[in-house]
Amino acid sequence: MLKLDEIKKPIEKELENFEGKFKSSMKSSVPLLDRITHYIVKRKGKQIRPMFVFFSASMCGGITEATYRAATFVELIHTATLVHDDVVDNSYERRGFFSVNALWKNKVAVLVGDYLLATGMMMALNNDDFALLKIISDTIKEMSEGELLQMEKARKLDISEEVYYEVIRQKTAVLIASCCACGAASAGAPQDVVSKMRLLGEKIGMAFQIKDDLFDFGTDDVGKPLGIDIKEKKMTLPLIYALSKASAKEKRYIINLVKNHNEDNAKVAEVVHFVKNHGGLAYAEMQMLRFQDEAFEILSSFPENEARQGLEQLVRFTTERKK
Repeated sequence: MLKLDEIKKPIEKELENFEGKFKSSMKSSVPLLDRITHYIVKRKGKQIRPMFVFFSASMCGGITEATYRAATFVELIHTATLVHDDVVDNSYERRGFFSVNALWKNKVAVLVGDYLLATGMMMALNNDDFALLKIISDTIKEMSEGELLQMEKARKLDISEEVYYEVIRQKTAVLIASCCACGAASAGAPQDVVSKMRLLGEKIGMAFQIKDDLFDFGTDDVGKPLGIDIKEKKMTLPLIYALSKASAKEKRYIINLVKNHNEDNAKVAEVVHFVKNHGGLAYAEMQMLRFQDEAFEILSSFPENEARQGLEQLVRFTTERKK
């Protein structure tokens, strides 16, 4: 499997320039805010989302100054949602470091998330990037709905495969969809191409989230604690499928474990074992590859060039990554 560093080579220079622009976009005259944003930037992730923006722009007409704003906007929104998610999930760790709410408490974390959202919106407004603003506003709305839908269903644990797809589409896939759509829009692509790119990103995002859900069952050594989704009562595709193949008695027993014994490591291990035995992992992997194939099909309608190849490699990376 290609490493991210190899995949990003064609847009390496652009990503370096983006880094500087992203950092300066968060500057504030409030010292506390500056300290926190500096802390966030130092612990940033793999740059996957900006890569989608730059490759999409490159494939759909070429990288412009608006592409840098699109990548910055997407990354600001992504960072804001992570800061808010850690508050919602009561999580004190993010990528092996303390989360913002762990160090500065919930009230500060919520305000920092709001500041990042507002910064992205203002940047788009100040540059008349109304197409980007519309794409991202729709994305934020959908992500909030997806999070609330998941919370509602977690209480009842009655989630169907269709509802699961809707949750992950809104929670995860729409953000990658907005990366691809914003990249295309920033390159001046017509609306039908922007829509096609949005759909491409959605397919990639669906595959990306199913891969994440598979990690929870110990498919690889990813440093993610085994069964964390089960402990958080998240109904993911491997478990949903396994329950659909179980007897009524077995189903009641497993749902009871997830609902009432999710803090007990032995019981969580029992649920993981149940999912593996009932073909949950194999089924989820099959669905992940289906979404990947649909993404490749959309990509094949574009002319073959370096940018398309970069996107194809990124799609493979999302399903073959080890963490």
